[in-house]
Amino acid sequence: MARVRKDPNNMSFLDHLEELRWCLIRAILGIVAGAILAAFFTDFIFDTIIFGPKRADFVTYEFFCKMGRFIGVESDFCDPTFQFKVQQREMSDQFSTHIWTSILVGFVIAFPWVLWQIWRFVSPGLRSSERKYSSGFIIVCSLLFFLGVVFGYYIIAPLSIHFMVTYDLSKEISVEPSLSSYIAYVRASILASGLLFELPIIIYFLTKIGLATPKGLRKNRKFALVIVLIVAAVITPPDVASQIIVAIPVLILYEISIWISAYVLKKQEKRKITANA
Repeated sequence: MARVRKDPNNMSFLDHLEELRWCLIRAILGIVAGAILAAFFTDFIFDTIIFGPKRADFVTYEFFCKMGRFIGVESDFCDPTFQFKVQQREMSDQFSTHIWTSILVGFVIAFPWVLWQIWRFVSPGLRSSERKYSSGFIIVCSLLFFLGVVFGYYIIAPLSIHFMVTYDLSKEISVEPSLSSYIAYVRASILASGLLFELPIIIYFLTKIGLATPKGLRKNRKFALVIVLIVAAVITPPDVASQIIVAIPVLILYEISIWISAYVLKKQEKRKITANA
C-alpha cells in the first residue's frame, strides 16, 4: 500500500523525523540503483573513464600540447611515452575499489533524484511562490554539479595526475602508484569540483536566511580570492598555471553568486513593499 504523506501543517517533531527518514531512504535507494547500473558498465567506467588520464593520448594532454605548440612552447604534455602502471597493494583493493567507485558513479547519476528528495523535505516550509520553482532549482543545481564533475575530470584530475607522475626526484624511483591512491585522486578531483560548483546555490540560500549579502560578498572579495587560491592549491598540482586554471571558474562563480544575492534581496524588498502597501 502506498504511503500517504501527512499535512505538513499538522505534523509533530517525530512526524518530521519520519518524513526525513523516508526522504533519506529514497535518496539512498536512488544511489544504490545508480550503483547497480554502473556495475553493468564496469569495463567502460574503469578502462575508458577512470584510467583515461593515465594515457598520453588523453584529450586534456593533447589540448595543452597543441596550445603549447601554438604559442611556441614545447610542454611535458606532448610526451608520447607518458604511461605508468597502477598496482594492487592490498588483497581487497580491486573489490573495494569496484564497490566504492560504483557508489560514486551511482551518486553522480542519482544526483537530481537526491536533490528532489531534499526538496520534498524542505519545500513545506517555503512559500507557494517559492515551491513553484522546484523544477528550476533541481535543473540548475544538477547542471552546476555535472559541470563541476566534467571540469574536475577533464582539468583537475589529469593536471594533478600528470604532475605527480612526471615529478622526477631521482632516476632510481619508478612511478607505480597504488590502485587506492590513484582512485582517490580521481574521486577527490571529481567530487570536490562538483560540490564547489554549487557555490551560487549555497549563496542563494545563505542570502534567503540573511547570512549573506551582496555588499558583504563584495567587501570580502579579496578574502574570497585568497580562499579560492588556497583551495586551488590543495586540489591541483603545486604550479601557478594549474592553480589559475582552477581558480578562474571558481571566481566567476563567486561573481555570479554576488549577482544572485543582489537579486534575492531585491525580490525580498519588493515583497515587503507589496505587503506594507
